[in-house]
Amino acid sequence: MYHVTVVFSKTGFQTVVIVRQRKVLRETDLNLSDCIAVTRRAAMPKKGGRKGGGGKHAGLTEEERLLFVQQRAMAEEEMAKRKEDMLTQFLKDKLRKEERNSRVNQHKLTEKWRSVFRQTRVRDLRDDISVLTQTFERVLDCKDSVIKNLLGDLTESKQQSDHSLRSYLQNVDLLLDLQRSRLDFLKQKFNTDLDELRAEFSTEREQIMAQHQEDCVYQQDVCFALDQRYGALDAEARQEFQSIRDEIKNRNMEEKNALRVQLEGEVEEMWRQLQEATRSYHEATDEHRAACETLRARDERSACEIEAQMKKLQKMQELCAALRARMGTNQQEGEAAARGLRVVKETVTNKRRELKTQMGSIRAQHRNDLLNLTVQSSAATKKLQDVTSKGEKLIRLAGTCRKVETERERVEPFYHSSLSVEEQTLVKEEQRKPTATELVQAMHDYAGLEGIWQRFNRVRLDQLCLQQEKESLSQENLQLRAAIRQYLNGLTVNDEALRQHNTLITVSRLAQRPLPRQQGTHVLQHTL
Repeated sequence: MYHVTVVFSKTGFQTVVIVRQRKVLRETDLNLSDCIAVTRRAAMPKKGGRKGGGGKHAGLTEEERLLFVQQRAMAEEEMAKRKEDMLTQFLKDKLRKEERNSRVNQHKLTEKWRSVFRQTRVRDLRDDISVLTQTFERVLDCKDSVIKNLLGDLTESKQQSDHSLRSYLQNVDLLLDLQRSRLDFLKQKFNTDLDELRAEFSTEREQIMAQHQEDCVYQQDVCFALDQRYGALDAEARQEFQSIRDEIKNRNMEEKNALRVQLEGEVEEMWRQLQEATRSYHEATDEHRAACETLRARDERSACEIEAQMKKLQKMQELCAALRARMGTNQQEGEAAARGLRVVKETVTNKRRELKTQMGSIRAQHRNDLLNLTVQSSAATKKLQDVTSKGEKLIRLAGTCRKVETERERVEPFYHSSLSVEEQTLVKEEQRKPTATELVQAMHDYAGLEGIWQRFNRVRLDQLCLQQEKESLSQENLQLRAAIRQYLNGLTVNDEALRQHNTLITVSRLAQRPLPRQQGTHVLQHTL
């Protein structure tokens, strides 16, 4: 049952208006729309009250009316807040109920599926037991036939073992006689060696004891000296340690007391929170206890059924244990035959070990070959990378050179040879002759690059010519600069020009008279 209560409180100048409406709804009919409708009806004031209220406050002033409106707005806000809280609580209750129903339904479905799975598993286990029974009977028949064959082999092996035992006993007697004679000889030798070792041990023991006595006396003297030397230091250090220890102990006691007081307060607060959580937990789990009791009763019934099934399984396990015991006896009888197979296995294992050793050596050789191949391939890769980098550099240089080529060089890239036809014929005949030196052979190998070398030599010659021309022009430029400087010095006579050697100016220390400008110009013309 849900109760919806809406309260409006309006106060002002000793006027109080309270409207209360209560409506009881059923749980099945209560939903969100009904709750909103009930709340709206509760919020709406009655007609008679509205009329009476309007007539009552008709004679109020503006400030009193404004105060009344504010109080009514506050009441409406409070009503809206309570309505929202009521709707939230209603939705929470409905969600809680749905969750409880979903858990119960989930548990029921789980129980149904569990019973179905159990029946299916029982059928599968019965089919497996029937198949295992048939398989066991077939294997048992095979084992019986094998046992009969092994009994015949066992009688033959018994006869062979008796014959081998007789020959073995004869050989053992011979070996025992030989061993007795050898032991007598070794015993005599051991006694002589033992006497020698005893004599050496006694002499060494006396020497060691004497040395030990001397070392003990020396150690006692050293200990006495050290005790006297470090006794005072030890006492002082102990006293200082004791004082520091007492100080630390007092400080720790103070910190411990402070922490104890703090922890006691925290423990009391946590105990109060724990009590509140326990009380809320008991209030929340009251509804689930009844369901838990029903589930517990159902679990007890299921436990009884499981116990009955376990008894059946116990009987089947006892039957399987008896069958395993019988199989164990058969297995023990078959181990005798397996020993012969182990001998064959050992021989095969030895052969496999030899083959494995050979394979290991072959693998090591192949690994070394692969390592050498890897080293050689890496070296070849580096060489190819160097060649590639050189080729890329040549291509870049060729592109740069192609930008500065003339029209004639583009039309005719390779120059004609300056040799005559007869000289070219002689050169070809010389190239066809067999060569003895590696240098000549290398020249013949790179004969196809003759045109490129011609262009390179031509460019090299042009570079040298330009360099010589640059040097000559530089020298001429220096000479012209010197002549211009000398000419300027002749035009402007100053202290620096007088200090330097100048053929255009003659200074007479006797006359101390400057030469006319016309005479200087005449001399400059003749000099140039």
